[in-house]
Amino acid sequence: MRLHRLEIEGFGPFRAPQTVDFDALARDGIFLIGGRTGAGKSSILDAVCFALYGGVPRYEDGEKRIRSDHATLTEPTRVRLEFSSGGRRWRVERVPTYERLKRNGRGTTLTAAEARLEEEVDGEWVGRASRPVDVGHELGPVLGLTQHQFLQVILLAQGRFARFLLARNDERQTLLRTLFDSKRFGGYEETLERRRKETLERLTLDTRTLLVQLDNAEAQSRAAVPAAEPGGETSEGPVYAGAAQTVAEDVAELPLEERLRRVRQARLRAAHAREVTGAEEVAARAAQSAAEAVHADRVEQRAAQIRRDDARVTLATLESRFEAVGDARETLARAGDAEPLRALMTAADRAHVALTGDEVAHAAALAAWVGAGEESVERAELEQRTDALLADVGAIGVALETERSLPSLREERATTAALLAAAAAETEALTARRADLPVLLSESAAALALAEGRAARLPDAQDRVKTARAVVGAAEEAETRRDRRDEAEAAAGATGRALTRASAALDDLRDRRFRDHAGELAESLVEGDPCPVCGSCEHPQPTARTGDPVTDDDITAAETAKAAAATADQAATAALQSARDDLAAALQRAGGRTPAEARAEADAAEADLAAAETAVAEAATLAAQRAERETEFADVGAAVDALEKARAAASGELVAVDRAIAQAEALVLGARAGHESVQARLSSAEELIRKARALLGAIDAVARRRAAVATADAELVAALEVSPFEGRDAAAAALLDAAARERLTREVRLFDDEIAGLRATLMDLELRMLPAEPVDVETAAALLRDASEQRDEAVRRCVRAAEAAERLNEAVTAAEIAHEAIAEVAAEAEVIERLAHAVAGRAPNTLKMNLETFVLAAELEEIVAAANVRLDGMTQGRYRLQHTDARAARGAASGLGIEVFDAFTGQARPVSSLSGGETFLASLALALGLAEVVTARAGGITLDTLFIDEGFGSLDGDTLDVAMQTLDELRQGGRVVGVISHVEAMKDQLPAQLTVRTTPHGDSVIEQEVPASV
Repeated sequence: MRLHRLEIEGFGPFRAPQTVDFDALARDGIFLIGGRTGAGKSSILDAVCFALYGGVPRYEDGEKRIRSDHATLTEPTRVRLEFSSGGRRWRVERVPTYERLKRNGRGTTLTAAEARLEEEVDGEWVGRASRPVDVGHELGPVLGLTQHQFLQVILLAQGRFARFLLARNDERQTLLRTLFDSKRFGGYEETLERRRKETLERLTLDTRTLLVQLDNAEAQSRAAVPAAEPGGETSEGPVYAGAAQTVAEDVAELPLEERLRRVRQARLRAAHAREVTGAEEVAARAAQSAAEAVHADRVEQRAAQIRRDDARVTLATLESRFEAVGDARETLARAGDAEPLRALMTAADRAHVALTGDEVAHAAALAAWVGAGEESVERAELEQRTDALLADVGAIGVALETERSLPSLREERATTAALLAAAAAETEALTARRADLPVLLSESAAALALAEGRAARLPDAQDRVKTARAVVGAAEEAETRRDRRDEAEAAAGATGRALTRASAALDDLRDRRFRDHAGELAESLVEGDPCPVCGSCEHPQPTARTGDPVTDDDITAAETAKAAAATADQAATAALQSARDDLAAALQRAGGRTPAEARAEADAAEADLAAAETAVAEAATLAAQRAERETEFADVGAAVDALEKARAAASGELVAVDRAIAQAEALVLGARAGHESVQARLSSAEELIRKARALLGAIDAVARRRAAVATADAELVAALEVSPFEGRDAAAAALLDAAARERLTREVRLFDDEIAGLRATLMDLELRMLPAEPVDVETAAALLRDASEQRDEAVRRCVRAAEAAERLNEAVTAAEIAHEAIAEVAAEAEVIERLAHAVAGRAPNTLKMNLETFVLAAELEEIVAAANVRLDGMTQGRYRLQHTDARAARGAASGLGIEVFDAFTGQARPVSSLSGGETFLASLALALGLAEVVTARAGGITLDTLFIDEGFGSLDGDTLDVAMQTLDELRQGGRVVGVISHVEAMKDQLPAQLTVRTTPHGDSVIEQEVPASV
């Protein structure tokens, strides 16, 4: 991946927009990022990381420190980065969440985080994602590195080199786990451990299950086996002598195999007992079946005797009803002879009733015809009169349509006249309006010119308002800065006085301690021993100590107090200078104005701006008004011409309508023929035609009905002459309705069926030659009850034996299955336990290294190998890093140790024993080795741009030369290396530079210098 261009605004220490052209810096292959401490050198790398990942590595509180403290509420924060990866060029831009001024200027609000990703395609930028989450998803495959990996292999930040080199094993494990995503191996360990515990739990549970099954099987065996001979039952059920002996003794202490063997033997004995009771059940069922056959035969004979006696009595009763049934048969026969005449009599009656109705209808129709003023005539004359009326109706049809159209003609005339009058009035009004419009157009043009002149001052007014508002802010800020300056002066004065007091106290203690040295020495003299000062063994006048001695602790405490006071004084002095600088900057921006003066100027500027904005709106309104009036002038002329044409057409239409009305009124007047209207004449003719047609229909209906009556009477008379009845009344009396006929038929048929059935049954029973005396049934029933009880007892014994044997068999089978399962689970548990312990670093794993650590140790070996390629050249072959898998103490992670081999001594020693410069070289080599391995694991990503942010100032001249030589070698293959440092010697060696400089206002700017020779 190669960086091309970085744009920063309102980010970190950078308030104003800043641009870094990496392509220009890349021509030399290596460049320096310099500047004073705290100016913001590392913030350039923060911006790169924020653009790619949306986060800043140095700030654990996320975006809270991304926003520049120097940016105002109206200034934005954004970072844009152009880079290429995998042969494709990308541009990503991010905006964090920050507080800005509301659009209405009242209060503040939080902006939403934004992100955009674009790709350059054929010289054009094409959007690929427009939300932070989508940009992150799209950039993941493009970058190929997580943010942590990116910081470790591309942005090599301060302290990260030595931190990895000197880290404890567990700290190094945490870093490697993040870089190489080895958590899945820890998942394998957890899975195996979980399976180990689950398998042990299964083994324990299966063992408990086997014990429960054996207990159950033994309990079943004690109560399961019935005796071979009946009568051996106890309260617990049938017993068997052999089985009782097998299970009677205490089996709780026996081995599982022996207990299983015994219950298997009990299962065999139970099966034998089930066979014995089964044979007994078969014999008992056979005896019961024989007794049932004897009982059933005797019961059937006794029932036949009862049916024979009952049949004799019933047959005698039925034979006494023969005469009554004969009368019913005669009644049914006469009803059958009369039934064919029923329809003819009904038809004749209906014909007479219909004739009466038609004659009544004829009389009514004739009365209606005569009542209409007509004479009673014959049918032929009536038809001629009807035809004449129909001809009159057809003749007045045209006149009727004309009469109906007269209202619409009159309405049309009124509408046309109204439209003609309205057109005349509108023409007059429009003509007057057309005469007024030229004057109005002239007035609009003059007003528009004045408004446009006032509106032209808007840009200047906006600039004045913007400047005035900035001055107001600066003046108010100056007031605040002045208060802070005064507070800083007071604080600096207090810390200065405290430092003076602390210095005086320390000087006093030191002076007292010096003066008291003689007394302290005198107290240590021993009579006869030489004086440590003069060597004399006599001490005639030793100096006495003062009453308040000064100890070393007193001096140390005073020195500490003075140092603390000096530190506080330095901080207060720096804060005072900063406050004075801030006040001077604010006063300069305010131009010497007070807040009141600045606000007065701002109010005046805003009033001018409001007037200009009003003029702009007024000019727009006047321009629209002028355009409307010009359009109206053209429209009025066209409207007048159109109205003149419409008036001429309406006048012609009015004359034509008057002519049509006159013709229609003349035609209607002739067609009325004395009636109120043509419609009234037509209605009278139609009513008379209806009455004539009704009378014709009634005449024809009466004639048809009289013919039908004659036909029905003749057919009835002919049928009676050939029937067995003397007349119509006799035939009607013989008729029966359907219900009576059905009832008599059912009684006769039932009688015949009953007497025939009784005679057949009685004949069959008489032929069986049944005994005269009743058959004995009770004795056979008693024998059957005894056989059934014996059968039930045999069945109960057999069922108990079968159920007990089945329960015992199920219990033994379950015990056998549980026994087999234990063997399988035990073998599986042994394998899983050994594997889980080995993967977790427990015995039999002698190295005490778990699987994840083992994998990371292999990665660390590759990292160390890659680092030694660099370190060998840096140290002229003296030092080599070595990976060690020695066991760590006190339970720490093993297998991730690093030591250094010194070729001068031929011994390996801890990396913490290296000097500062040697530690730097070893750390740099290890970091570069780590970068190579991580990128190889990420798919062989090419690192075309590399940043090193490290303390080069701690190196001596020779070590710095070695480091610079190593950095120079990194340029091979087109790689670009950016070095962050403030070491003066590096400025001389690296002509391509980015210098971060702090402005007088406190914010920072980036100055890029690329020599022409580069």
